[in-house]
Amino acid sequence: MDLFEYQARDLFEKHGVPVLQGIIADTPEEARAAAESIGGVTVVKAQVKVGGRGKAGGVKVAKTADDAEAAARDILGLDIKGHVVKRVMVAQGADIKEEYYFSVLLDRANRNYLALCSFEGGMEIEQLAEERPEALARVAVDPGVGITLEKAREIAVAAKFPAELVDKVAPVFVTLYDVYVKEDATLVEVNPLVLTGAGDIVALDGKVSIDENAAFRQPGHEALEDKDAADPLEAKAKQHDLNYVKLDGEVGVIGNGAGLVMSTLDVVAYAGEAHGGVKPANFLDIGGGASAEVMAAGLDVILGDPQVKSVFVNVFGGITACDAVANGIVAALEMLGDTATKPLVVRLDGNNVEEGRRILAAANHPLVTLASSMDEGADKAAELAAK
Repeated sequence: MDLFEYQARDLFEKHGVPVLQGIIADTPEEARAAAESIGGVTVVKAQVKVGGRGKAGGVKVAKTADDAEAAARDILGLDIKGHVVKRVMVAQGADIKEEYYFSVLLDRANRNYLALCSFEGGMEIEQLAEERPEALARVAVDPGVGITLEKAREIAVAAKFPAELVDKVAPVFVTLYDVYVKEDATLVEVNPLVLTGAGDIVALDGKVSIDENAAFRQPGHEALEDKDAADPLEAKAKQHDLNYVKLDGEVGVIGNGAGLVMSTLDVVAYAGEAHGGVKPANFLDIGGGASAEVMAAGLDVILGDPQVKSVFVNVFGGITACDAVANGIVAALEMLGDTATKPLVVRLDGNNVEEGRRILAAANHPLVTLASSMDEGADKAAELAAK
């Protein structure tokens, strides 16, 4: 889950990272009040989860409270790369002497963490990495050791910080790593990290991505979710603990096991080429259980997607036998009643498959079509969606 800048700033402050005052505002009047509260020069910054805000007019310096109100009026409602600004942060102005870059992130390829750092900040890091890769230090971080003060100094030296600044920035690197670990983040980035005219190191802009898989030990992270921007179908699936991801297609897919569902998506996409380019509409893994409640919840989510024209239920019976799955499908359709209006193609295989197929055949539900194989089921579901 990506955080807004103001949320990242608050996390930084919580862990002792040096930051400047920032107050959020949803209206121009609130922005004015925030500027008056902070005093002096402020910066009004659009709160959207996308880069390039400054170039798009989403960051404005305000010398007075009147200026802050006018800036907020210009920024609120602005479309920045498809993200409409609904909130701004009024931040304390800074006397910037120099700008730097620092981040720590999860390096999946090498199964460790990676610190990226540059003595040159304030610009898009992708541009710097491409045009002048030698200016960006890449330092591997052992998760078992982390960023100690000694490691932080190593990072600063690799990033070409002058000797007199190494001991200034190193403690901030250590504290930012604390944020990364203690908040179960996959990315903590500061651009720019600045040296002020008074000689202080301050994080002026923060970007944080947190690992939703760690939600069980981070109860406070639920409050950070941007529920207004969440897809309503994904939100509904989350309420039922379903592993669901919406895609841009017409064939709803339900399977048990992530590997099987991934394979099903490929097979449906391939079959859809023969039926006008029909594609899978979602990823939905119901896991090892296929009770009536779980199946009903899954079907309810998928059938609630107006793009879905048909559903392909592809289940391999293992611990949960096919007869239990079949009973779950029958009971789920009864529970959904008239809300179930789209055709279902069901392919069962594995443990107790014959009994599962017998149960579905006996139910003789008008929406259900049995398929003997994954390929046959995918083709039939694509055909029904195309119709």
